[in-house]
Amino acid sequence: MDSKIYSTPTERLEASIGYKFTDPSLLRLAMTHSSHSNETGERNHHLLCNERLEFLGDSVLSIVVSRYLYATYPQEGEGILTNMRKDVVCAEALARYARSLGIGECLLLGKGEAQTGGFNKENILADAFEALLAAIYLDARDGAMAIIESFLLPLVEKDLSELITKGIDGDYKTPLQQLVQQTEGDVLEYVLLRAEGPDHQKTFEVEVRVNSNPCGRGVGTSKRKAEQAAAKAALKVFGIC
Repeated sequence: MDSKIYSTPTERLEASIGYKFTDPSLLRLAMTHSSHSNETGERNHHLLCNERLEFLGDSVLSIVVSRYLYATYPQEGEGILTNMRKDVVCAEALARYARSLGIGECLLLGKGEAQTGGFNKENILADAFEALLAAIYLDARDGAMAIIESFLLPLVEKDLSELITKGIDGDYKTPLQQLVQQTEGDVLEYVLLRAEGPDHQKTFEVEVRVNSNPCGRGVGTSKRKAEQAAAKAALKVFGIC
């Protein structure tokens, strides 16, 4: 456990990722939510938040994780690798990574967003995490990927370890999609029935339908998990699972 006392949350964040920014304004921008920049009243407020960095960071995240999966699992096909990547780069996973690094404490939010618990909202944390990757990429330049890999891959490896323990084949949406596609013209859709609870602890219920006919329902702590549970229920109805 790190017992060192840091003067600011951003200093702690830099210690967590093992990198000190040459240009601190990039880190500040990565931590600035649009709700904060909107309150500045600046005409170019859309450029004063982390949305552009998030756009770049999404690609940085994808290449780092994809390269790791490609090298680490040489016997797996494209489908399995895609499912593995999906599980470790989804908003739920990125928010978890962000919390482990203390990103929530560094966020700059508008007054309203801060009052409604924005520091712990999944999408805000996930976006800030991607923006952080982009900020490092721009600041560290040639050495950026090694720095990002040093703190990102241990987080990814932990998630993958848990995923493999549960079984990579825990994807029920893909086989259901393949089953439905066997009949030309059939339409598969997932309908959110409810989302209850605080943002950091919501419960979702999803219904899967084929040609508007209900085939199964699922409940989960994220919309993605609820959809998987619904797909599993539908496969049971079709005698597949």
